[in-house]
Amino acid sequence: MSPDPVVKISGLSKKFKKIAALKNITLDLHRGKIIGLLGENGCGKSTLLRSMIGLYLPDGGSCETLGSPAKDLDAKALSKIGYVHQDGDLISWLKVSNFIGYVSSYYKSWNNDIVEKFVRDFEIPMDRKIGGLSPGERQRISILIAIAHEPELLILDEPAAALDPLARMKFLDTLMEIIQTQNRTIIISSHILTDVEKIIDHVVLMHKGSIVRDCGFDELKEEFIELSLSSNSASGLSDEIPLKDIVSCKRDKNRAVLTAKNPGTAKISELEDSLTCKIEPRRLSLDEIYKIIMTSEKGA
Repeated sequence: MSPDPVVKISGLSKKFKKIAALKNITLDLHRGKIIGLLGENGCGKSTLLRSMIGLYLPDGGSCETLGSPAKDLDAKALSKIGYVHQDGDLISWLKVSNFIGYVSSYYKSWNNDIVEKFVRDFEIPMDRKIGGLSPGERQRISILIAIAHEPELLILDEPAAALDPLARMKFLDTLMEIIQTQNRTIIISSHILTDVEKIIDHVVLMHKGSIVRDCGFDELKEEFIELSLSSNSASGLSDEIPLKDIVSCKRDKNRAVLTAKNPGTAKISELEDSLTCKIEPRRLSLDEIYKIIMTSEKGA
C-alpha cells in the first residue's frame, strides 16, 4: 500500500444552512485501489466527492488531494483527475465529435486510442448534437471525456445510473482495464450494488454524514455470514443456538437458517459438535451486508 494517500481527509465537516452534510470525516484513500463509496441518498457521498476536488470548501477540517489542499488544486493537478457526476452538463449545441475535440485541447496526455475504442464499444453517435441525445448517451460521453486523458484519480458519482444493463457491463469491463495501470485510483459512488461488488477492493460506507465502515472489501465480506443448520439428532435442533450477534433466524424443529456476525470456522465446527447438526455457511452479497449494516445504523 502506498504510504502517501491520493486523498487525505482529516476532521472534514460541511454544512448547507442548518443541515450537516459531512460530520468530522477522517479518511485516507490509497493509490491503486477501486473504492466503493456507498450509502443512502442524502448521506453525504456527493458532498464528499465534490470536496475532494475543491468544488465545496470545508467548514471545518481539511481535505488534501494528490498532495495539495483540494481548494488549491491548480490546472496541472486537475489534469490528473477525471470526474463524472450523474447530472453533468455538456455543451448541448455542439456535435459529439466537436465536443470531444474541444475537451481534448485542454489535455497534454489525451489518448486517442481510448477514445476510438470507447466510441466503437459504446456506439457513440459522433455526428449528432449533444442536446439531441438520450440521458444514457450523454452519460457515456461524460465517462469518455473523464477517462481519455488517463487520470491518476478517477471520481465517478453514480456514473452508470443512466446506462442500460449491457452498457453497464461494458463500462465495468472498461474500469477493470483502466485500473491495470499502476497507482491509478478509482472512487465510485453507486446505488447499483450488484455492479459495484464486481470491481471494488475497498469500501467506504456512509450514513447521515458519517463514515460507518472504512475497510477492504474482503474484510467486509467476512463480517457477516448465513448459516444453514440441519439436525442430525432424532430430537431435532436445540431451542437455543449458542451464537452471539444473530441478526435474523428462521427455523423449525430440525432446521434453521440464520444470519449472524461471522464466528469463524473453529466456532462453526464447535457448534456442529455441540448441537449435533450439519452447518452449511454461505457468504452474503454486498447488497445483503449493506442492508444489515444500514438497518443497524438506523436503529442505533
